[in-house]
Amino acid sequence: MGEMIEFLVGAALIGSGATAVIDGWAVLRAHVLGIPSLDYGLLGRWLILLARGQYRHLKIAAPDPAPRERLIGWAAHYLIGIAFAAVLLAIWGLDWLHSPRVGPALIVGIGSAAAPFLIMQPGMGLGIAAHRAPRPNVARLNTLLTHAVFGVGLYAAGWVLRLVQWRGAD
Repeated sequence: MGEMIEFLVGAALIGSGATAVIDGWAVLRAHVLGIPSLDYGLLGRWLILLARGQYRHLKIAAPDPAPRERLIGWAAHYLIGIAFAAVLLAIWGLDWLHSPRVGPALIVGIGSAAAPFLIMQPGMGLGIAAHRAPRPNVARLNTLLTHAVFGVGLYAAGWVLRLVQWRGAD
């Protein structure tokens, strides 16, 4: 398979796998620790309103629900995970697919916390790095921990692909 196809398929599989890992993490936290999961419908609502030209909200939960916001939010959640896997492969190359290393995966995973800190949280009314959240430090810690788990998920997904000996073939 060509390098571009290998890159795209690898990013899709690794990103989807890593995103599924953080979804499993969210279920575990909700059932064991009683910490509610994120509502990806709100992500969908934010994206729908963003497409309509409304960039900032005092509180994203205030506007009426938009049609298909939950579906859009979940799709965006996985597409964002795939995009960050593509960043990993763009920086560390296709060799990372054949020999995954945890360091690069954690760098991208933890580094991906910049997106909610600088884009999503301000846009949804929480301010930069959730400084307007009721408990900003708890929100920040949860964001960093979730994105570290995403990094572990990137590595785990890469390892699983290697284990099944997935390789791009010409």
